[in-house]
Amino acid sequence: MAVQIPRGTQDILPGEVEKWQLIEETAKKMCQLYQYHEIRTPIFEHTELFQRGVGDTTDIVQKEMYSFQDRGGRELTLRPEGTAAVVRSFAENKMFGNATQPVKLYYLGPMFRYERPQAGRYRQFVQFGVEALGSMDPAIDAEVISLAMGIYRQLGLKKLRLVINSLGDKESRVAHRNALINHFQPRIQEFCKDCQSRLEKNPLRILDCKKDHDHELMGSAPSILDYLNEESAQYFNKVKEYLKAMKIDFQVDSTLVRGLDYYNHTAFEIMSEAEGFGAITTLCGGGRYNGLVKEMGGPDTPGIGFAFSIERLISAMETEEVQFERENGIDAYIISLGEEAKDYSVTLLEDMRRAGFSVERDYMDKKLKAQFKAAERLGATHSIIIGEDELKNGIVTVKNMTTGEQQECSLQNFVEEYSKLS
Repeated sequence: MAVQIPRGTQDILPGEVEKWQLIEETAKKMCQLYQYHEIRTPIFEHTELFQRGVGDTTDIVQKEMYSFQDRGGRELTLRPEGTAAVVRSFAENKMFGNATQPVKLYYLGPMFRYERPQAGRYRQFVQFGVEALGSMDPAIDAEVISLAMGIYRQLGLKKLRLVINSLGDKESRVAHRNALINHFQPRIQEFCKDCQSRLEKNPLRILDCKKDHDHELMGSAPSILDYLNEESAQYFNKVKEYLKAMKIDFQVDSTLVRGLDYYNHTAFEIMSEAEGFGAITTLCGGGRYNGLVKEMGGPDTPGIGFAFSIERLISAMETEEVQFERENGIDAYIISLGEEAKDYSVTLLEDMRRAGFSVERDYMDKKLKAQFKAAERLGATHSIIIGEDELKNGIVTVKNMTTGEQQECSLQNFVEEYSKLS
C-alpha cells in the first residue's frame, strides 16, 4: 500500500509554488517599504505559551492544537498562530530595550490547527503576519491596516472589504462583559455547550460562535461601542480619522470580536467580496493586544498586528482571475550533437552558470529535434548548438529562439561574447 499525504496537508508542486513565491516576495517588499523586519521563531513552543497567549477559552486552544509530550515529559505544541511566539521572543530577548521603537516585525511560516479541512483551509497552512510592538499611537493601527491592504492591492485584488471595530480598554470591556452576561444568561441553555462555558469566562466569545450565529439574542446583544469610555472612543475615532486620511475605505461592525482572547481596542478583518469565493469570506484578521507582552513576562507594552494564510490569498486571487506573473524562462539551452560535444557541454554549462546565466542541457540522450523542443518548453531565450565540427573549429552556434537568427561565437571567449548578446 502506497504511503499518502496526511489529511489536511498538501504538496505544493513546481508550477504552483511560483504563486507562493510571488506572494511571499511581494509581502516582504511591502514590509521593507514600511520598515518591518523578519523574525523567525520555533515551529513548536511550550503549550503554556498558547494557553496564556491565545486564551484557554478559544477554539484553537480547546479543540485545534497539535500538542504532545517530548521524551523529557515537557508539554509542547506545534504553533497554531504566530503572534504569541513573536511576543514571547520580544519579551525573552528584551527587544523592548531596542533603541528604535516601536519594534516592527513580520513572520512567514507553517502553522498547525486540527480542524475540518475545506477549500482554502488546511491543518498545516502557511501564515504571513506583522506585529508592531511598543507604540500606543493610533497612527500605528492605521499603518498596520494600510500595510495589509497594500499587500492585497499590490497582488491585484480589488474586491475587498475592510471591517473595523473597537473592543475598548479594560474598563470598557468589563462594562460590556457584564452587559453580555445579563443579556445571555436568562436563555443560555438554548446555546451550545461551548457558549454555556464561555458565559462567565469570556462572554465576548459567544458573539463569535459559528453554531449559534443565527440565534435571535445574537442580533440584539449589547454593542461594545455603547460601552466605550471616553478614552477608548477617542482612540477609535483617531484610527478612523487616519484611515480616512489614507483614503482607505472601511465599515464599522460592532459585532466583530475576532477569535483570540488577547485583542483590545482596534480589531479588523479584510474580506473578499468576489463572487464565488465561498461562504467564509475573511482573508485577514488583526487587532491590538495591549497586555500580551506583560502576560509573557515582559514589561507592559502595547502591540498590534495582523495575519493571513497564503492558501486563502491564492484562492481569492484565483477567484478574481488575477494573473500570476511568472519568470520568462531560462537564458539558454545547450544542444549537443555527439559524445565529445556532450562532454564539453558540461564545462560550458558550469562556466555560464558561474557568470550568472540560467542555463540547462539535455540529460536524457534526446535527439536533436527533441532537444530543440525542450528548449522551447523551458522558454529559453537562446539555444546554444555544439557539434563535433564546431568543436574542431573552436566555435559555437547561438540561435535566438524568438527570431530564429543564428550567429557564431568563439568557444574560447564564449561567455564574454554571449554576455553581449543577452
